[in-house]
Order: sequence, then C-alpha cells, then structure tokens
Amino acid sequence: MQRRDKMNIFAEILRIATGGAKKTQIVYGAFLNFEIVKRYLSELSELGLLVASDGLYRTTERGLIFLECYNDLASILDRDLLAIDRVGEVCNVA
Repeated sequence: MQRRDKMNIFAEILRIATGGAKKTQIVYGAFLNFEIVKRYLSELSELGLLVASDGLYRTTERGLIFLECYNDLASILDRDLLAIDRVGEVCNVA
C-alpha cells in the first residue's frame, strides 16, 4: 500500500463517517490502527470536521465541504498528471 499523507487520511475518515460510523468501522475502512485513528479523530473534531455522539462519528457540514474541495482538487491534479504523462513530459508520477 502506498504511503498516504494527512489530507488523504482526513478525507478517507470523513468519507467513512459521512453516514455515521463507529471507531472500529473507521479503523478497518481506513486501514489504520486504533491509536492512529484516535489521534486523527481528535484532530478532525477540533477542526470542526467531525462530531461524535452515541458512539458514532459523523462528518459535519464543514467536513463535507472539506471533502468536496479535496475531491475537486484530487480530480484536477489527476487530470493534469494524466495530461502531462500523455505528452511525455513526465513519466511515473507518484
């Protein structure tokens, strides 16, 4: 598995928690361990992107906006990287 940066992990956790998810679902869905997830959940909550209630974590409205912006940016970057690769200017961009 490729190493992910913080924004990728934030987006994955927020995606999983969109409809509400238990910590275990987030751990397995994001392929992380409990200690790491605990830190990310805390940080996402502090940023107002995630809220916890009744044992479930839910993505907030602000979190959904983050997720939408993240997906838009990822789409633009993927398209640009594919265009560069087709032209042959850059190969094996990872």
